[in-house]
Amino acid sequence: MTTLALVGHGSHLNANSSAPIHAHAAALRRSGRFEDVLTGFWKEEPSLSRMLDGCASADVVVVPVFISNGYFTKTVIPREMRLDGPLTQRDGQRIRYTGPVGADESLAGVIIERALEAGARPEDAIAVLGHGTRRESESERNVYAMAKRVRASGRFAEAGAVFLDQEPGMLDMLEIFRAGTVVVVPLFVADGWHAGQTIPADLSLEGAETRKGGRIVRYTRAVGTHPSLAAVIERLAGSAAE
Repeated sequence: MTTLALVGHGSHLNANSSAPIHAHAAALRRSGRFEDVLTGFWKEEPSLSRMLDGCASADVVVVPVFISNGYFTKTVIPREMRLDGPLTQRDGQRIRYTGPVGADESLAGVIIERALEAGARPEDAIAVLGHGTRRESESERNVYAMAKRVRASGRFAEAGAVFLDQEPGMLDMLEIFRAGTVVVVPLFVADGWHAGQTIPADLSLEGAETRKGGRIVRYTRAVGTHPSLAAVIERLAGSAAE
């Protein structure tokens, strides 16, 4: 059997950063599909550089629990885990490295689930909220791609991308969308500093929603905290084995 290794950013300051990864790892252990399920982090223990210490499995699949390909998935994780690329052969062990969970096309289904759980209706707009950065264009493209998949589902009147750190900005969404209710789905791994604190404050939320000029803005939990993300991880791990 295969050992599954989930890798994340982690945080020394906010325990919520790694909580979803631990939860998904526990669910995947219960599934019985893997010999073992390990977790490792850049900013927490166990560290990326040591997470495979003591792992005796001949076959390991490393899945990065990140929203998109970027500096961490392309540089930090391969460097810290001494990976040669998609396939590493070392000391009789085969280590396969997948793409990030946030870039898998099936994640659009998780975004839709989050919106529906928040009460989204066919006449509403879905704002897929990404962090955004001009330093890594792939991050931006992934948010747009997920918004496009949600729009193509035909489940809602509108769907589009908005960002924290670039245009189109989150605070301009009522000018971008025309629907009476806009459901904001944060495309983040965890309900950490941004998704759990700064975004709700910036939106002036009272509980999970706010009213602005007779319109409603509703906010969901981070996509990465949804239990069905475990199925996305399992899909990626299975694809790497084919």
